[in-house]
Amino acid sequence: MDWLTNLNARLSRWAMYIAVACLLSIVAVVVGSVIWRYILNDAPAWSEQVALILVINVAMFGAAAGVRDEGHIGMESLIGLLPKSVQFWVGNLVGVITICFGISLVLGCTAMAISVWSNLIPTLGISEAYRYIPCIVAGVLIIMFSVEHLIAMSTDKEVVPSWH
Repeated sequence: MDWLTNLNARLSRWAMYIAVACLLSIVAVVVGSVIWRYILNDAPAWSEQVALILVINVAMFGAAAGVRDEGHIGMESLIGLLPKSVQFWVGNLVGVITICFGISLVLGCTAMAISVWSNLIPTLGISEAYRYIPCIVAGVLIIMFSVEHLIAMSTDKEVVPSWH
């Protein structure tokens, strides 16, 4: 389990680095676009599409890192009132549901990427499939992080957050 924890901690940190870099890039693109539009009186056609792709990256990689560090929405106060054995099974159920979500994300986004591979984003000249690649990668990360949590629960260990 140590190799999986080390790998997942690294991947989670990189997912967050990518999300932060994309967030900073959104700010740069939007500020640049505003300056271009209102000061230079010539709006770049590509800025909206780039910002949309960056938003997808921020959301997907941030969500994956949140799953690893258990930052997702939960009902900890309600679960804390349950007996320990029930808490274990609820935790496992949440882990399995999260894995199912990750699998759905990978399969659905892969199907979408394949179906739009030949379509181009007009202002960028790249395939529409690039919108779905971050979702596929995040889905794989979510699956890996959830498996780590399930293993940790079954071996009575704790997953150390990536940002300790």
